[in-house]
Amino acid sequence: MIAARCPTQETCAMITIALPDQHIHDRLAPQLPDVNVIVWGPADGAPPVHIDLALLGYLGASGGLASFAGMDVAALQSQSLGYDGVETRLPAGITYCNAIGVHEASTAELAVGMIISEQRGFPQHFAHQQAGIWDQHEQPGVAGTTVVIVGAGGVGNQIADKLAPFDANVVRVARTNRSDARGAVQSMDALPALLAKADIVAIAVPLSDETTGLVDASFLEAMKPGALLVNVSRGKIVDTDALVAAASTGHVRAALDVTEPEPLPSNHPLWSTPGVTITPHIGGATSAMHARVDAVMREQARRLVAGEPLAYVVIDGR
Repeated sequence: MIAARCPTQETCAMITIALPDQHIHDRLAPQLPDVNVIVWGPADGAPPVHIDLALLGYLGASGGLASFAGMDVAALQSQSLGYDGVETRLPAGITYCNAIGVHEASTAELAVGMIISEQRGFPQHFAHQQAGIWDQHEQPGVAGTTVVIVGAGGVGNQIADKLAPFDANVVRVARTNRSDARGAVQSMDALPALLAKADIVAIAVPLSDETTGLVDASFLEAMKPGALLVNVSRGKIVDTDALVAAASTGHVRAALDVTEPEPLPSNHPLWSTPGVTITPHIGGATSAMHARVDAVMREQARRLVAGEPLAYVVIDGR
């Protein structure tokens, strides 16, 4: 580790938090009066003092983790919830925290918006608007449908909560069979039978070795004909070629906020596959995230000043 360089003894005695740009500094620094707050990133070279916690930028930050190697930084705070690939990129000795509580509500909001949009035919109506076509016909809607949510963590539970007023039959599925305050959670063993009955299947599991390729040809084949697949998790959970094949025949429809590959090349067949709607990984990208990131950083700062362990630790580098 690089030795800390202290402009003043008072600065050295304080906890130091580094922020990635001046805009975030201007917003967040007044909220952290008991902390030495600086603007710094590894592109600036060695930090001027020991960094107790550095806030990463939002988009693409995990790809630059290796640049923290050799830097006098104790911990990194992500602005993202997912942490796939971090373990292989994070330099030894650095703790990594994810952003629990920042994106769950917004990601679930998008998932429910996609469900309503697809079930009420918004893409078709928009196309008809451009062509000046008045085509009034019945759509499946959401009320009375069965929605299977694969994943009962933060995002999955938020989707379930937001669907509650829409009079749908919501079934959550996770690794193990259990009950919580929201009711029953079915195990993955029950998934094949549930897929045959589901009108909508929402994917809200983190990417792991276990979930990579989970939605493959057999998964799609087991889905009810005409059912809607919604993925707001990670693109690699869905076999893209299998989805193109299944949607091209009309067997399934899909609304995707994430794809594999990502970004999706402009000539990729998924763009033009019938029954598929794509948004460019915007699940958490709303103005609501800034106040939630601030809340995470205030709590982390409080913990550091109090000598308590950091929250939201995914990888403990100590």
